[in-house]
Amino acid sequence: MATIDAFDGTPIFYKDWGSGRPVVFSHGWPLNADAWDAQLRFVADNGFRGIAHDRRGHGRSGQPWNGNDMDTYADDLAALIQELDLRDAVLVGHSTGGGEVVRYLGRHGTGRVSKAVLLGAVPPFLLQTADNPEGAPIETFDSIRNGVESDRSQFYKDLPTAFYNANREGVTISDGTRDAFWLAGMQVGLKAAYDCVAAFSESDFRSDLPTIDIPVLVVHGDDDQIVPVAISGVKTAELLKDATLKVYEGAPHGIVGSPYQARFHADLLDFITS
Repeated sequence: MATIDAFDGTPIFYKDWGSGRPVVFSHGWPLNADAWDAQLRFVADNGFRGIAHDRRGHGRSGQPWNGNDMDTYADDLAALIQELDLRDAVLVGHSTGGGEVVRYLGRHGTGRVSKAVLLGAVPPFLLQTADNPEGAPIETFDSIRNGVESDRSQFYKDLPTAFYNANREGVTISDGTRDAFWLAGMQVGLKAAYDCVAAFSESDFRSDLPTIDIPVLVVHGDDDQIVPVAISGVKTAELLKDATLKVYEGAPHGIVGSPYQARFHADLLDFITS
């Protein structure tokens, strides 16, 4: 397997398909790089180099006790970009991966990156606080932690229902989609899965976003039950210097792997080639 060593020595697994300008994908929780296989193939088929890594603690990467936080995730992404000597890259992040992309850009700058795409991403700040009253209450995330800690296998079997909006009238998902989601979830170390809930819910990106000086495509479903668009995509676009916001009517959190995937592919290709 292809791996690089993070700054603390943690092995980070990655896929590297095709050739050309690099498009680097960061996955959501509790998934891994396999979630991006269709997009990796799509960009590679269109003359780009598709790269996706397993976040530390997830999939085939190492499972250290420490470092399951947004700053370290961003530093791991920086290590991958540096080790592969990527230039003029496009970063694409879904959900937690969108936070990873934003924190990377805020922490490491845009010297190696020319564009970014945020898909159902967690910025600017999910948690309800005194200065973020529209966020979700801490109890929402405590319930996720409880699900991971008490019976994570069942939790990962149930989560795809809201992830793909299978609880909406007329929406169904295959058993294979549910099984793939469960399998990816079960490959996450318990410590990493538990810690990552705080990473995606309590990380505040409001100071990162205004520093980003490259074009950013923000894509979000208006029926996202996991990361509601009103507290995330809309506010993110307002804080960015150069944002294009595309809201998909009726789309779930899991746009990739849903009937909305073809639309996302078209928007992605148009953005990275424009």
